[in-house]
Amino acid sequence: MAFRVAVVGGGTGGLCLAQGLHRAGVEVAVYERSPSRTERLQGYRVHIHPEGARALHGCLPPEIWQAFLETAGRDGGGFGFLTERMEPLLLLDGPAEPPAPQDAHHSASRITLHQVLSAGLDGIVRHGKVFERYERAPDGEITCHFADGSTATADLLVGADGANSKVRRQFLPHARRVDTGVRGIAGKLPLTPANRAWLPELLLAGPKLVTAARDHGMFLAPHELDGDRMTGIGGNDETYAVDAALFDNTSSYLMWALATKESGLAELDPAGLRARAGELIGDWHPLLRRLVAETDPAVVSLLPIRTSVPVDPWPATNITLVGDAIHSMTPFRGIGANIALRDANVLCHNLIAAHRGERGLLDAVGDYEHQMRDYGFQAVRDSLRAADQFVSASRFGRLMFRTVLRTAAAVPPLRRLFRG
Repeated sequence: MAFRVAVVGGGTGGLCLAQGLHRAGVEVAVYERSPSRTERLQGYRVHIHPEGARALHGCLPPEIWQAFLETAGRDGGGFGFLTERMEPLLLLDGPAEPPAPQDAHHSASRITLHQVLSAGLDGIVRHGKVFERYERAPDGEITCHFADGSTATADLLVGADGANSKVRRQFLPHARRVDTGVRGIAGKLPLTPANRAWLPELLLAGPKLVTAARDHGMFLAPHELDGDRMTGIGGNDETYAVDAALFDNTSSYLMWALATKESGLAELDPAGLRARAGELIGDWHPLLRRLVAETDPAVVSLLPIRTSVPVDPWPATNITLVGDAIHSMTPFRGIGANIALRDANVLCHNLIAAHRGERGLLDAVGDYEHQMRDYGFQAVRDSLRAADQFVSASRFGRLMFRTVLRTAAAVPPLRRLFRG
């Protein structure tokens, strides 16, 4: 069955979906508000866990999948919990044997990931298209209206336009996002030889959560790359043009993010944010304080933490949503991008089945939404619970969490539970 798919939003989920549909011969167009492919040069490291990797592997053409592997940083899947004095509470190693790439953990620059997912979609991604609204005709055809006065028609509209989705606002106006009250101050320290000389291996050997005795904590994650690999994407007779200058976020660095319920941060400039972060951790280990102090203010930013509110099921139509457009979540479990990729993979395979005549279009959409509401909103709840625990004002609760971590470090069954 032939049908046309309009994807509003060229982020991680929307581009992954477009790659999979285009690869299968489904007519798809992506409408992205950014005026050019180079406009999204922003962001930090994102952890792609095995589920996200399997989704990428399932949707991407082999040459684009290979480009993802070649541009991703090393991530062995290990994790650790530390006190603010850098005392290990629980350290979890990655798998002893390296898994297949689609079953492995990867560290990706958001900038680079966007460039990789855009490769090969010339003519499919339409830049400078700011979505305003849609209209649905009696026969079901959808017309998208854009701020420049242009329109586009499709048989299926996919809102992949992020947490402030205009598609969601029109389609599910009762679906809300709320402010958690948590704020993140984030920065990244380049892993130059000079910085590596004073950084301990403990901070470079995989992501760490610093659980402090007071009501804030810090997430640390190295983004390690093996030299400059940005020479082009593709292989054999076809190489997608990629300008190495676009990849200004591919040098190795150590990302840090301090979570707090501190008020008044929105009034501070980057230098002020760095200074306030330093004050908040003034009694922490000197190396953690140095990490913040030596970060260039130009790469320090404030991250207000919001979350979606799960909504009841809705009837399947020829409009649907993926990623943050429907289930935006806090970053405290590091799963948002992976859930968006899972959305793209599930929806893609369902739509391919409809394209082949194996199921109806609305059945394909309805089945996707049934699955997505289950795993997506569960992820929202899990990440919100993690955020609340991370900045809890309960000193007793935080000390109990440390006790649980220390116990898990000594009891193998509990260690395996945390690793899972």
